[in-house]
Amino acid sequence: MKPFRKRTYAGPGDFFDDLRFLAANRRTLNRLMHGGGLDPAFRERVMLAVTQVNDCRFCIHAHGKMARDAGLPPDEVRALLGGSFADCPEDELPALLRAREWAEAGCAPDALPEGPLTERYGAETARALVLAMRLIRAGNLAGNTADRFLYWVSRGRLGGD
Repeated sequence: MKPFRKRTYAGPGDFFDDLRFLAANRRTLNRLMHGGGLDPAFRERVMLAVTQVNDCRFCIHAHGKMARDAGLPPDEVRALLGGSFADCPEDELPALLRAREWAEAGCAPDALPEGPLTERYGAETARALVLAMRLIRAGNLAGNTADRFLYWVSRGRLGGD
């Protein structure tokens, strides 16, 4: 059986750290996911940029649909999931590049690029971007961890690449 290669939670402590963070920010996250604090299309572009790196099949499906519901054309969604920002609005590119860079570096919560985002977008938008990135990280790692479990119990028949 070949090794499972997707990013997952290293252990329960990491998972519970994310849950505590999300619970502590639940009001802001609720507002963020219902159109407040960040344009829904921008939010979904950020989430797809992180998901593309982490390759969570559940998040790819869910946020692909959410992106289309937010008005992104199917071609742009496919491009984002392929790693291309060519069709994205120019003013969103710095955030998308930061999100991808952060994801490629391992999505460490303490390495979120809030400072550079604040300089570019202002404190409120930067905070919303950071929360979106942290939320999708949690979703990606939880989905991939579930897939790793499926992969293990099925001896590589389910949940793999």
